[in-house]
Amino acid sequence: MIRADLLITNLAEAATLADGPVPRVGAAARELSCLPRAAVAVAQGSFVWVGPERNARREVRLRPRGREVDGDGGTLVPGLVDAHTHVLFAGDRAFEMAWKATGASYAEIARRGGGILSTVRATRAAPRETLLAATTARLRGMAASGATAVEVKSGYALTPRGEIALLRLVPELRRRTGLRLVPTFLGAHAVPPEARGRSDAYVDRLVREALPVVARDHLAEFVDVFCEPGYFSVPTSERLLRAALALGLGVKVHADEFVRSGGARLAARLGARSAEHLLTSTEADFGALARAGVTAVLLPITAFASSPGRRSPGRELVDAGVPVALGSDCSPNSWNESMPLAIALAVHGGRLTPAEALTAATVNAAHASGITDAGTVEVGRPADFAIFPLPSAEGLGYRFDVRPTHVFRQGKPISSRTLRQ
Repeated sequence: MIRADLLITNLAEAATLADGPVPRVGAAARELSCLPRAAVAVAQGSFVWVGPERNARREVRLRPRGREVDGDGGTLVPGLVDAHTHVLFAGDRAFEMAWKATGASYAEIARRGGGILSTVRATRAAPRETLLAATTARLRGMAASGATAVEVKSGYALTPRGEIALLRLVPELRRRTGLRLVPTFLGAHAVPPEARGRSDAYVDRLVREALPVVARDHLAEFVDVFCEPGYFSVPTSERLLRAALALGLGVKVHADEFVRSGGARLAARLGARSAEHLLTSTEADFGALARAGVTAVLLPITAFASSPGRRSPGRELVDAGVPVALGSDCSPNSWNESMPLAIALAVHGGRLTPAEALTAATVNAAHASGITDAGTVEVGRPADFAIFPLPSAEGLGYRFDVRPTHVFRQGKPISSRTLRQ
């Protein structure tokens, strides 16, 4: 008899994603390993039993003060993993919406005083507690939408000291939210105004003053760069990323978002953990990513918010044999806290199947974030999961508005909706 602290019953389905390689490519990305009429049991924060509900009563016994949760006929999925966010910022950019509505481009908005540098000004000016409170609220919104793990990029201080200070907030954000957070150093998000026209000199400072501290103090898992004309060239980006690799840090690339800059090819050449955006990448670029085993992180919200004439190339990447992951890209430019919305847009716009999109938001997103024990529901793994009021997992790609009724991280409820029940 298995002893448990928590037993989840009355589920229409559990999409466990327990079988298959990591990351999933091709046909493997469509295999969700679904169990109809399932139950799961948790002890000391990990799954200890997963199987048909008809067997749960004779194989699992709740410990004294253990809890049984009624799944209300919903579908249980692994906790969603958000593989790309800029959630750590102050202020907003609502003033840009009128410009966007009249056709102003991303570059034009930046020239008018909006864009990344607008958020840099607000973030630099924000007191520490203001920044923590605002970011905590956004992260809790993500949890309430089903996310249990979130990648968190720096990038809105744009000085070595300021970027390090942002990363030092991540442990407190973990404590306040209960989420698993993966910090990424994005000091090369833009060239700061005081270094305008001197991007190479700014990157020299990041390499000399910031990266050694990030590595020594274990402040980030990855280093990212916005490889785009007007931001950082391919040679400059490569210099930064090679310095990161030499220090034992993983690397990511903001690649080919607005123009085909060579960012995807750079990610392939370096064997980066991920290449992110890829709105202007070509079939040849996809082949290079596939051969290098680089995961593509798609951000369908961003295509909608900043490049409405383009769509995330989900179908093309899957068909090319590239592992595909998803992120919300929660940022002041595309303020979205909902991974289910990103999943739905990946299906409706990026032409992923619902199964491929769920895989991209769980096991593949975990891989893109360097997490080895998330994205599946299986015995021995941390009990990170969400229950959605849906008869099957396919509803996550079909509906735009769905929110979970329960969200658990290591067997403990973390969303406000769960806590009220």
